[in-house]
Amino acid sequence: MSQASDTSVDTLVIGKIGAPYGVKGWVKITSYTHDLDGVFAYTPWLLGQVQESNEYVVDQWRTHNKGLVAKLVGVETRDDAESIKNLEISIKAELLPQLDDNDVYWRELVGMQVVTDKGYNLGVIKELFETGANDVMLVKANLNDAFGQKERMIPYLLEQVIKQVDRQARMVTVDWDPAF
Repeated sequence: MSQASDTSVDTLVIGKIGAPYGVKGWVKITSYTHDLDGVFAYTPWLLGQVQESNEYVVDQWRTHNKGLVAKLVGVETRDDAESIKNLEISIKAELLPQLDDNDVYWRELVGMQVVTDKGYNLGVIKELFETGANDVMLVKANLNDAFGQKERMIPYLLEQVIKQVDRQARMVTVDWDPAF
């Protein structure tokens, strides 16, 4: 366990510490990763608020019923486990695998400008979410939107709707009717 030194490090929340499990420092884990046990692919974990987070390394982990439990280095007793209960599990973003040019993490898209292929600025991506059919971008429209829109929900469908994602320019080009 060591104090994190650089508070400007870009981090990503990947899970949460749950209640103690047993008396030897084990804790229940809630994973936010696509695969349930994907949370264990990253190390070290930063627990707590980013500014005050401490680094922890997983010593052991296993599935338990339909969930996960883990033993962290330095967490030896039930009281130790109780002291980290409900803390978010973050990692340094640099630990994420590099994607090829055609792929992008959702976190990279948030804040990007969305422009139609005809040049109309639709606004800025506020968030992304999954639906049953496809992923959707929630775009906050510009204040003076000519179509009176406050926000738009645009499907994130590569080639059909999404024509280009330009990381450098922080812009997504879409084939989309601004009036919709």
